[in-house]
Amino acid sequence: MEEEVKVALLEQKLEDLKHIVIKIDDAIEKLSEVNSNVGRMLAVHEERIANQEETDTLLLAKIDKLRDKVDRDYDNIVSRVQAIEKRVWMAIGALACISFLMNNTRVIEILTPDTKSSMMEQRNFKA
Repeated sequence: MEEEVKVALLEQKLEDLKHIVIKIDDAIEKLSEVNSNVGRMLAVHEERIANQEETDTLLLAKIDKLRDKVDRDYDNIVSRVQAIEKRVWMAIGALACISFLMNNTRVIEILTPDTKSSMMEQRNFKA
């Protein structure tokens, strides 16, 4: 009889454990589904990160090309402006010289001596 009680008690405990085992099995299934979903999400995120890195690389390359082009254009513009400045200063200098010479006739007379004064008189010597 004592053994029958033990068996009945064990059967009761076993019956109680079945419910817990079923819940654990359900939890394990749900955890495996979550694990699978997380794995897919990580794969998608890794792909997005890889695509973003490619995009970043392309954008940086384009920025470098654009910076190089802007630098070349800037250098060209600077050289053109310097050439124009040189011509302007040369023209200003020429105009200043012309203006100075036109307003100072005495300087012109000094710079351009009279042709008569440089001629030698011819004398007829009679022997």
